[in-house]
Amino acid sequence: MNQNADERRVFDDFLRKKGLKVTRERTALFDEIFSTHRHFDAEDLVIRMRDRGTKVSRATIYRTLELLHGCGLVGRVRLNEEKYRYERLRKGEHHDHLVCSGCGKVIEFIDAAIEKRQEAVCKEYDFAATSHSHQIRGLCSACRKSAAKTPGRALA
Repeated sequence: MNQNADERRVFDDFLRKKGLKVTRERTALFDEIFSTHRHFDAEDLVIRMRDRGTKVSRATIYRTLELLHGCGLVGRVRLNEEKYRYERLRKGEHHDHLVCSGCGKVIEFIDAAIEKRQEAVCKEYDFAATSHSHQIRGLCSACRKSAAKTPGRALA
């Protein structure tokens, strides 16, 4: 049985509930996204689909990413005002992100102390969290080294 069958069923049901069709393009995008565990952006998908010989418009890619995010199967990390990096979400798994403002690199991390503190804050405020996103922005070591070598370039 396909290891992504549950996620596929969730996506198909989500589309039908919204009155949308399960199209060849959406299915191809789903399969491509769920074939990897790395972060990607919409342009990565354009290239990957083109390399596979599958024609999908950029508009369809952006709309499908929004649908996958809306149904909780794809997470996104904001890089700047207009760009996101995406990742497939795996049921029962949670992690947070370090986001490099220089190169866009996204580093995943898990910290039990942060998770416990979030739980304590929710308990303190009698708040029932359904999800959260924790991102720390800054510069990765490569970008900091590059900035230090370039006179006049400010470090973040």
